[in-house]
Amino acid sequence: MARGNQREKAREKNLKAQASQKSKNAKSGTEMARDKEALAEMMRKKQAAADAKKASGGK
Repeated sequence: MARGNQREKAREKNLKAQASQKSKNAKSGTEMARDKEALAEMMRKKQAAADAKKASGGK
């Protein structure tokens, strides 16, 4: 019945590791919107290039 101490030590270690991790979302709303718009613009350009390639008959 010595598992309690081991479990408690593992719990403390896990809490310490979780505390040191960065949170998922560190951006403000405006930063997130700006990044989202930049990614959307990149995807629009990529899609336009793919459509142009398809229209020209390329594979």
